[in-house]
Amino acid sequence: MGKALYSATMSLDGFIAGPGGDMSWLTEHLGPNPTVREFVEDIGAILAGNRSFRGDDPHKGEPGKEGKAFGGGWDGLQFVLTHHIPDTPVPDVTFVGDLESGLAEAKAAAGAKYVNIIGADVARQCLEAGALDEILVCVAPVLLGDGVRLFEAPGGSNVKLERLGVSEAPSATNLWLRVAG
Repeated sequence: MGKALYSATMSLDGFIAGPGGDMSWLTEHLGPNPTVREFVEDIGAILAGNRSFRGDDPHKGEPGKEGKAFGGGWDGLQFVLTHHIPDTPVPDVTFVGDLESGLAEAKAAAGAKYVNIIGADVARQCLEAGALDEILVCVAPVLLGDGVRLFEAPGGSNVKLERLGVSEAPSATNLWLRVAG
């Protein structure tokens, strides 16, 4: 089975979304990024939190990109972790009520490819469950000052990470890390 990888673009001060989940800040930082382009080809399925799935879209108003994973750069099965499974089905989306079954379904769908984790809370849950393998953070050259943090563990946490790679793109510095032991 493939690995679970949390990917996000983060401001230099550690936020992946602005106050209230605002993603409009990200629009100007979505320039070409070879690391992301290559990584997207290795995604077999997505496991996202409900807030991320239904949240603000940095591609809002862009025909063919709005509402699509990676602005339409990826197509496949998505699994959304939620306490409130909707009555109306959404094409290519499976709503799941718990992390264990959601991750198992996403890994089965992904095969040998990555399950891309989207959403800070889902990533934190995966990390706490010992199910997160890698993290790809694209650090954008901006300070947001407030919002949703990449990782938050009230009371503190010391998670050891090993650097797998660092690369530069016009829009970000990419840090690829493995969750150690």
